[in-house]
Amino acid sequence: MLTSPPMPQVDSASRIAVLRALQLGDMLCAVPALRALRRANPRAHIALVALPWARELAGRFPEYIDELIEFPGFPGLPERAPEIAAVPRFLAEMQALRFDLALQAHGSGQVTNAIAALFGARRTAGCYAPGAWCPDDESFIPYPDDEPERLRPLRLLEHLGVACGDDALEFPVRPADRAELAASRGGAPGARIAVIHPGARQASRRWPAARFAETADALAARGCDIVLTGSTHERAITAGVRARMHAPATDLAGRTTLGSLAALLESARLLVCNDTGVSHLADAVGTPSVVVFSGSDPTRWAPADAALHRPVAGVDVAVQDVLREADALLVREAADAA
Repeated sequence: MLTSPPMPQVDSASRIAVLRALQLGDMLCAVPALRALRRANPRAHIALVALPWARELAGRFPEYIDELIEFPGFPGLPERAPEIAAVPRFLAEMQALRFDLALQAHGSGQVTNAIAALFGARRTAGCYAPGAWCPDDESFIPYPDDEPERLRPLRLLEHLGVACGDDALEFPVRPADRAELAASRGGAPGARIAVIHPGARQASRRWPAARFAETADALAARGCDIVLTGSTHERAITAGVRARMHAPATDLAGRTTLGSLAALLESARLLVCNDTGVSHLADAVGTPSVVVFSGSDPTRWAPADAALHRPVAGVDVAVQDVLREADALLVREAADAA
């Protein structure tokens, strides 16, 4: 653990704001830090400042998060178009809440350190980029740019004197999620599902649809039931994969919630996907995965357990490379079941 000033002494009235207004994968990677923060501050009121979609995620972790405060966006941040008229009111409301500690856990801080400072908390902590503004030499650290995403918020907490423990992701799947999944599929999930998730927010991270289709057909030939997943905006992508396939497949794009998608992954033998949030959801529920890294860094974004989650990276990843890793995972599953 790094030598650093301790966290402020907490009591039942202590209030902590955590700024992390990002998408699914980034938010799941922050759960270990939220878990450690709660263990170190069991009586504090912890507010997560996040995008509107994250309300569903925050509701999964009432033991870590007491409140979600919707972030209206800000100029320079790409995650949502900023509601400029709402920003002054948002900052005034944050200042009125009189937080004891504001954690900038959003990233390198080039834009977000100023935002966190405007929360008006008694103390602010976070990361800063080399050469950029550092609000406080004691409570800010250089951005750990060469580490996996799930470790970066933990490094900040370690600097603040928090014993962080493990970095395992988690996502609780509820009975209602399984019931919702069964309703969307017209029945209970089978025992041999392979989930194919061909979408990603950035086109540069998407493996070609034809290769996903060829992979899905090969997995169907190995006895898997193929289920395609994606958001409502990714229906055209999954339809393109389905049109190129010869084997039957169920297309659930736009038909799952976060909870029912987690329930599907929980029941699946395997996930094949791009580097996108669903890979971290599979990590959180313990589903083996093959993750294709076409335009991103596996050192930063690959799940931690390389035996259970197989990254395949390159500018022109071949179907054979993905199937080799998928076969290894299916053999491992068969051995575990024996």
